[in-house]
Amino acid sequence: MNSPYDVIKSMLRTEKATAAMPDNKYLFWVDKRANKVQIRKAVEDIYKVKVDFVNTSIQHGKLRRMRQVQGISPDWKKALVTLKEGSKIEVT
Repeated sequence: MNSPYDVIKSMLRTEKATAAMPDNKYLFWVDKRANKVQIRKAVEDIYKVKVDFVNTSIQHGKLRRMRQVQGISPDWKKALVTLKEGSKIEVT
């Protein structure tokens, strides 16, 4: 994972993420192998902000079924990034 764009896949736009934005907290879908230091550096490089701390969690895949075929959606990782006071990401 050389590029910050390999670490950060996208910003999550959910109700929970939108409710956390006034508190300078942003939710990202990140690479499953990325650690907190890599996530911090990637957010700072991409958005030109200062990160206070990073919380991560792995979301386990759900059981999916299509007629007789049963499968599972893949596991993925999300990161809740809290920015330092005065920093802000412009969301359009």
